[in-house]
Amino acid sequence: MTRSRHPRKPGDGPAPGPRRQPRAERGPAPSPLIYGLHPVQAALANPERRCRRLLVTEAARDALAATLADAAARGLSRPQPTVVERAELDRLLPGAVHQGAALEAAPLPDLDLDDVARAASGRERDVVVLLDQVTDPHNVGAILRSAAAFGASAVVVQERNAPDVTGTLAKSASGALEAVPLVRVVNLARALGELQQAGYWCVGLDESGTRTLAEMGLSGRVALVLGAEGTGLRRLTMERCDDVARLPTRGPIGSLNVSNAAAVALYELARTAAG
Repeated sequence: MTRSRHPRKPGDGPAPGPRRQPRAERGPAPSPLIYGLHPVQAALANPERRCRRLLVTEAARDALAATLADAAARGLSRPQPTVVERAELDRLLPGAVHQGAALEAAPLPDLDLDDVARAASGRERDVVVLLDQVTDPHNVGAILRSAAAFGASAVVVQERNAPDVTGTLAKSASGALEAVPLVRVVNLARALGELQQAGYWCVGLDESGTRTLAEMGLSGRVALVLGAEGTGLRRLTMERCDDVARLPTRGPIGSLNVSNAAAVALYELARTAAG
């Protein structure tokens, strides 16, 4: 089921279209308190992270000792852990599953779509995930985790109608925030055009698709587009996709949570590439 305005085929080179618009001016980025052992370990190990303060229980300090030692051996500047009572972390992070570790760190450097396309220019295969108004930080974090697990190079969200990078999102990503860039764009339809220019085949995931991803047999560069739970892909977003696929769900439950759908779709793309 093709809904493209661009008569292209998978594997085609760059398609004609408008050039990338200048990046929008942004206000100060949030400085999240990253919590949970896996997110904190990944942030401490990431040379792109500027870490300011590390609060830990005694047990978490021991669990992070090897990570801190490795960071020191690599010449990374990291704060000495400050041991606090668990009650102090409970007060700072009410309701959070912090596992005795919290890290104050500066946001990661911003990347844009040109950075993603440039990094992929030397690879025959690449997968990028685009999220159309997915606002739940737990879902976005889980999608980042699946993207890292199945080799996607970036997750793209809108400036608006997308969650900030908070401790909740980082915890849900379980360290994947340090491995997979979260790229923000002003206009998702325009972003799809930019990816098409860069040689990506843009595939929306929707129940209206007539074929599954397995039946499409996609290869090369693929941009996978998912919509918000409940509303799905918006009409304009779907129209800008080169094709629309569905998952082979059946039975009384015909749809999945967006993060589960992303995991299944990314697995299928990885399986096809390996096959």
